[in-house]
Amino acid sequence: MAPSLSPIRSHHVAVIGAGAAGLVAARELRREGHSVVVFERQKQVGGTWIYTDHIEPDPLSVDPTRSVVHSSVYGSLRTNLPRECMGYRDFPFTIRPGVSESRDPRRFPSHSEVLAYLQDFAKEFAIEEMIRFETAVLKVAPAVESEGIGKWRVESTENEKKVLRDEIYDAVVVCNGHYIEPRLAEIPGIRSWPGKEMHSHNYRIPEPFRDQVVVLIGNSASADDISRDIARVAKEVHVACRSNDADTLIKRPSYTNLWMHSMIESVHEDGSVVFQNGKTISVDVIMHCTGYKYHFPFLETNGNVTVDDNRVGPLYKDVFPPAFAPWLSFIGIPWKVVPFPMFELQSKWIAGVLSGRIPLPSKEDMIMEIKTLYATLEAQGIAKRYTHQMGITQFEYNHWLASQCGCSETEEWRKEMYLTTGVRKRTHPETYRDEWDDHHLVSQAYQDFSLYA
Repeated sequence: MAPSLSPIRSHHVAVIGAGAAGLVAARELRREGHSVVVFERQKQVGGTWIYTDHIEPDPLSVDPTRSVVHSSVYGSLRTNLPRECMGYRDFPFTIRPGVSESRDPRRFPSHSEVLAYLQDFAKEFAIEEMIRFETAVLKVAPAVESEGIGKWRVESTENEKKVLRDEIYDAVVVCNGHYIEPRLAEIPGIRSWPGKEMHSHNYRIPEPFRDQVVVLIGNSASADDISRDIARVAKEVHVACRSNDADTLIKRPSYTNLWMHSMIESVHEDGSVVFQNGKTISVDVIMHCTGYKYHFPFLETNGNVTVDDNRVGPLYKDVFPPAFAPWLSFIGIPWKVVPFPMFELQSKWIAGVLSGRIPLPSKEDMIMEIKTLYATLEAQGIAKRYTHQMGITQFEYNHWLASQCGCSETEEWRKEMYLTTGVRKRTHPETYRDEWDDHHLVSQAYQDFSLYA
């Protein structure tokens, strides 16, 4: 073990982003005694949960000069996890007494209810006083070292005041989300195909697709939701998915105009799309529901932190780059997880490591563990882009974080609720949000919540 930074010290910390990760990071850092400044480019807290009608002028979002819209939320979006499971550990996502009737009481609520919950959290813990709104971070780069502390230069600009700031911080915590920079599927022949191509980042409502033939690419939650949303008004909807067998052609039950296919084989200048299953159709729109890239345009690390085929690395436990630990860290990199409680644990760990209360391994030991992980993934044939995918392994990871922080591990009901919801989502994709049979888990959750009332 490297020597801990004892006695416990307070540091000046910059947090990039005031979404679900940045809010809980700010709270935990301040609880640990650090001074915190949160940089947020929007006018309010909530990050990706802030809905806007605006979409980007480039429907594929590949033009580097485009004006970027920092939300991918569509109008009909509801959570795909129940609210009891989703919330921060000590601030349950329940219907609070005295809230307005405009709130959404459903177990799988709309995006607006999640945003309202994050606003409640920020208000409850007085987080807004730490936030600089409408402030874009232009550059984060290592500055001079002082007494073994790797200082960081943060350059930012405030929209309204046109104020340019150049400041020094002891540490930077990156919480800028990863639902902004789209990934696109490669489609043979796409350059000469005459139809409209777009990414789901720029989808909001189904109306523009009325009477059209639409192909969606992907098997994510968004592809599932959006295909059903559009099928209400479109002539036909076809979902192409790489993980489907080559001969897949399945009509969705309870729909007359929605089909599942294997992947697209090619597209042609007559407007046709050919699938691997041999089916050819004439198509108006291809929508990529193919996820996002990790993107840190402000971060300058001289090659010490890179994004390679969507692997952010090297990162120890998905949080600390060994070259800069603990003065640079990332929250919210893992995916296929219950996000908010994980952000909370990652934040507690970072805050405790920065104060010297929790020791980190040596730089060499961290690098060795990362190399072992990469070698294991490669031996298992897992592509780099799945490095941060967790699923069931998130609970082992959370348990490790909790043990580092000295707090209790994930509640059993929360794990079971996550797993039960996953099964119901697969077996009852149309109704899992409104019909469920885990009432005993809900009761257990509310018993726990009573401790925080």
